[in-house]
Amino acid sequence: MTPAVKIQQRDWLTALALASIGALFRLWHLASIKGFIFDEIYYAKDAHSLIQHGVELTANGAPDFIVHPPMGKWLIGLGIQAFGFNEFGWRIAAALIGSASIALMYFTAQKLFNKYFISVLASTLILLDGLHLVHSRTALLDIFLMFWLQCALLALLNSKHIWTGIFLALATATKWTGLYYILSIFLFVLYVDYRSQKAMEKSKPLLTTVKDFLPKRILQYWIVPTLIYLSTFLGWFFNRSGYDRAWASHRGGFWSFIPAPIRSLLHYQSEVLNFHKNLHDPHPYSANPWSWLIMGRPVSFYYTESATCGSKKCVREVLGLGTPILWWLATVSLLTLFGYWLTRREWRSGLILIMVCAGYLPWFAFQKRTMFSFYAIAFEPFLMLAIAYLCNELLSTSRNERELKLRKKAILGALLLIAICFIYYLPLYLGQSISYSAWLAHMWLPSWI
Repeated sequence: MTPAVKIQQRDWLTALALASIGALFRLWHLASIKGFIFDEIYYAKDAHSLIQHGVELTANGAPDFIVHPPMGKWLIGLGIQAFGFNEFGWRIAAALIGSASIALMYFTAQKLFNKYFISVLASTLILLDGLHLVHSRTALLDIFLMFWLQCALLALLNSKHIWTGIFLALATATKWTGLYYILSIFLFVLYVDYRSQKAMEKSKPLLTTVKDFLPKRILQYWIVPTLIYLSTFLGWFFNRSGYDRAWASHRGGFWSFIPAPIRSLLHYQSEVLNFHKNLHDPHPYSANPWSWLIMGRPVSFYYTESATCGSKKCVREVLGLGTPILWWLATVSLLTLFGYWLTRREWRSGLILIMVCAGYLPWFAFQKRTMFSFYAIAFEPFLMLAIAYLCNELLSTSRNERELKLRKKAILGALLLIAICFIYYLPLYLGQSISYSAWLAHMWLPSWI
């Protein structure tokens, strides 16, 4: 067996082992909380309707106005198809995708840093994140969005541009947040193309980039993704009961050369856009993006005081809270990474920043919109990569073997502290019954209550 094969086997065994550990947390009593958790009341029902009819319909069979594309709900629906319309059925897809993302993180870090220790570290960090765990046990769309973005980054690192475009399309077909990533990565790739032409000392690198690369990149990052996005609406195209499905049937005008179903879908999407632009309803768990990274206002997905725990007053909660010490460390790491990029202009730090900023910064433009801190799950893996980047720098700059060992021990010590914090908050991630006094002890910030 060649050394390369041995390394490949080691990587797969490690990634699968970490994913299996993550799966234990995600599958443990997955259906223990009965009924719908938070927005499962929308997505589980929509997924069930998609599986039955190909479109989202109300309980009485009327067209239902839905504000997110269908891809994530198709995945939830696969679980319902396999295990029935029950708690396990509508949550299993999220649990499997969440587990797979742990393995995906290993291979992404391996591609970025080519160091076994750092790859294991990055994968372990995402395994120990509470927000990731909660999303992996709940039938919401955000874990699927995050997974497709992870796939897109790994494909990009392997220069598989068609696949990058496909994964970005699947992300966008889950939530429109993917559009920011399409634009950001498209511009990044064009910049890399331009730099390559400049490095080859082409006389007109910009013109060469536009001529030789721009058409190909438009195909890979816009045309193919558009076709993939449209394909996720096949059920809507084939079932005239879908919302706005027949909108263009009796409407002519200048755009009548476009097939009526396409015009109807475009009108539907414009209505969805108007909905998101005008979503200003107050919500007790609404949180401004400024507070997301430090988990200033986590969302309580589920809460009841009727559980029994052997104490006078017991509570049971599922709290969408990232492991606090991990997220606070990630916030510091992100700021430090920005400093590294400013001084070095190194491509890995720049790419990680792009993957965080594409999912984070656009939200600041919608200050009046109702927003939640759990939206940060979309770029959470890239925050973990920011930590991994700095740890890699810490190890790479060691002056001798003794210093290298000391720095490794420091990193492992921090990881142990994160693991302890994760275990401490585990009852609130798994929805276990605890005493009210114990619950109160977990509320480190007043805004968490």
